[in-house]
Amino acid sequence: MLQEHAKVLLLLEQAGEVVGRKKLQKMVYITQKLRFDFNQRFYFHFYGPYSEELTLEVEELCDLGFLEEVLEDKGNYNVYRYRITDKGKDFLQHVKADVGNLLPVLAQQMNASSARFLELVSTVLYFERLPREEVEEKIQTLKAKSNYTTDEITDAYTWIEGLRKTVQLSG
Repeated sequence: MLQEHAKVLLLLEQAGEVVGRKKLQKMVYITQKLRFDFNQRFYFHFYGPYSEELTLEVEELCDLGFLEEVLEDKGNYNVYRYRITDKGKDFLQHVKADVGNLLPVLAQQMNASSARFLELVSTVLYFERLPREEVEEKIQTLKAKSNYTTDEITDAYTWIEGLRKTVQLSG
């Protein structure tokens, strides 16, 4: 049971501070789609792939004092900041959570990207079994308010390709 919690903590430890619940959701989903050992169930939601399991795990990690969640008021919206605590780091010393040595590189690369871009990437990955034209059509329909351009969608495909090459080269 605590294995999945430890994996989320490990991702956060490798990424550093993660700003935003949506961003954290997308980081775990993308990591899972790159064949790292994350096992949360995701379904398509307003902002792309979403996992209720992950939401509960994060709440439990906060309740246990392993993860710090800080709410910031940005005027017309709120944002949550997540950072692993010393207690969380100690927990990782006692629970084996091995998801591969490439995780630090990927975690930092994803964390350096915007939540908006990760939302696009995760949406592309969610529908990846479909032909690209259909994926683009779904993005334009389901994500109409986000106004993703063709160039942004191309960037997402290129970014995914780069991540997969990095993973393949290390394996």
